[in-house]
Amino acid sequence: MNSCLDKPLPEWLKADIPAAGADNIKALVLFAHGAGADMDSDFMAAMAQRLCERGIAVVRFNFPYMQQRLLDGTRRPPNRAPALLACFDDAIALVTERFAPRHLFLMGKSMGGRMAAMLGADDTKTRLSGIICLGYPFLPPKGKAVRLEPLQQCTLPLLIVQGERDSFGNPAQVASWDIPPAVNLHWVADGDHSLVPRKSSGHTEAGNLDAAADCCVGFMSSVMTLDF
Repeated sequence: MNSCLDKPLPEWLKADIPAAGADNIKALVLFAHGAGADMDSDFMAAMAQRLCERGIAVVRFNFPYMQQRLLDGTRRPPNRAPALLACFDDAIALVTERFAPRHLFLMGKSMGGRMAAMLGADDTKTRLSGIICLGYPFLPPKGKAVRLEPLQQCTLPLLIVQGERDSFGNPAQVASWDIPPAVNLHWVADGDHSLVPRKSSGHTEAGNLDAAADCCVGFMSSVMTLDF
């Protein structure tokens, strides 16, 4: 049997495949980056590695503005939501065709998670199994309008993994907002927006990322009763 990786992925995507190989993938996570760092950032690579070690295939990808930044070295703001969502859709189509995973989950860091949740509102995307947001940006960088609409409109199982010190939404703030009861919310000990704790807390970044990965795998397993 020819491996589904015999043909290289486009350069704006990168696959992390479990040791079992690419030809029998039960679950695949399509992982979108946040506004400021690309798919090869330390956070993205660390989370992808941890999920892969736990038997989950991961495909990371860059949004168009980040693809352009890597070409010319010029920092630029993120594309507007329609372009980001269109790119996400293109990535979904590509990994579905290439890997044919039994279950496909969308995951994103910050802005990428918000885009994933927005795609979860489209109930015609029956090929998707669930949504995972790492550091959901409840609050925009400027302004006070809470970004609850993607969560309220999402029709798929949804997990948010949030640091307890996240400046875009901490436990006290989230408790005061109308979070849909169907949203699974997991708090990471003393974590900031990238789940990093203070040294004085007694927690470590590696430990927090391990806990986040375990939570993600547990969520996926419970949603689809995957036999890991």
